[in-house]
Amino acid sequence: MNVTRTVFRDDHEMYRTTVRRFLERECQPRQRDWDQAGQVDRETWLKAGREGLLCASLPEEYGGGGGDFGHAAVFSEELARSGVSGLSFGMHSDIIAPYIARVGNDEQKRRWLPGAASGEIILAIAMTEPGTGSDLKAIRTTAVRDGDDYVINGSKTFISNGLTSDLVIVVCKTDPAAGAKGISLIAVEATRAGFRRGRKLEKVGQYAQDTAELFFDNLRVPVANRLGEEGRGFAYLMQELPQERFSIAVGAAAKLERALQTTIDYVKDRRAFDQTVWDFQNTKFKLADIKAQAVAVRTMIDHYLAEHMRRRLTLEEAAIAKLYATETLGKALDDMVQLHGGYGYMLEYPIARDFVDSRVTRIYGGTSEVMRELISRKL
Repeated sequence: MNVTRTVFRDDHEMYRTTVRRFLERECQPRQRDWDQAGQVDRETWLKAGREGLLCASLPEEYGGGGGDFGHAAVFSEELARSGVSGLSFGMHSDIIAPYIARVGNDEQKRRWLPGAASGEIILAIAMTEPGTGSDLKAIRTTAVRDGDDYVINGSKTFISNGLTSDLVIVVCKTDPAAGAKGISLIAVEATRAGFRRGRKLEKVGQYAQDTAELFFDNLRVPVANRLGEEGRGFAYLMQELPQERFSIAVGAAAKLERALQTTIDYVKDRRAFDQTVWDFQNTKFKLADIKAQAVAVRTMIDHYLAEHMRRRLTLEEAAIAKLYATETLGKALDDMVQLHGGYGYMLEYPIARDFVDSRVTRIYGGTSEVMRELISRKL
């Protein structure tokens, strides 16, 4: 992309090589099977654990790789560039596991994190409910204290890893009258009575990422499963959401670069009206605009990545990164699908898969409208 990158160290680049080989060897050949099954097979999770590709940024004492967010960013980039779809290792490792690592007590960390790092415990987080969307303060799932237990009732939807998860962090109202200050995070093992998985949801893209409804019917869970303090759940979510949003932005930047190169290769080979599609001025101008946008996104992402590796990325900056990277990707992909003509609408072509897979980046982790609201508060 003609951008000199200085944000990564040698150990990050060594990790990149391992990730790239794993994706090529273990994931790309299985993509069609995963799409048909609607989920990634558990053996692939275990293989990733054995190769140190899960929870790479968690402390070694809890089974992690002892790395930093740079390793997470490398994985996000390589996943985007590989074209592998629906693999939710990043969400498991860099979005959900950090809640346990930063909020959980030592006993909880030792109970759950080694299994998360090995692939034996697949993680999910249950925030969204059918009537709430991005409005976390409006959740209705309750956790009522009963002696040494909480009794949880409610439902969640759009839960990634919903079908395969072994441990779900459930966002609950422990004090419904307290608003945001009445929200708590409770870890629920999928084997508990009262836990029920609903239907697998059919999505526009990312077919291999299992997304499901979850139901909690008088589910009893020990108070010892609560992460952090009661009533502090919303604050914990706000602390971790910037990393989730920035992770989405990192992947969007790499996806934009990949799609641009894919499209350049296609238009220089495809012929129409006795010349290549590249020879039309419209094609060159469209791709020149996208190249400029891709360089701008890359420059921004690398700047914020360096900041986040120093733990200095703010909520506003993460919102800026997610908004700009995903909106730019979405508009650029639409133009690049158009340059492919009819083949751009065929899922066997990478650009079509990128198009349907990437649309959700402007929705999950907080919609673009929520990002604009967060940014506008600082204007």
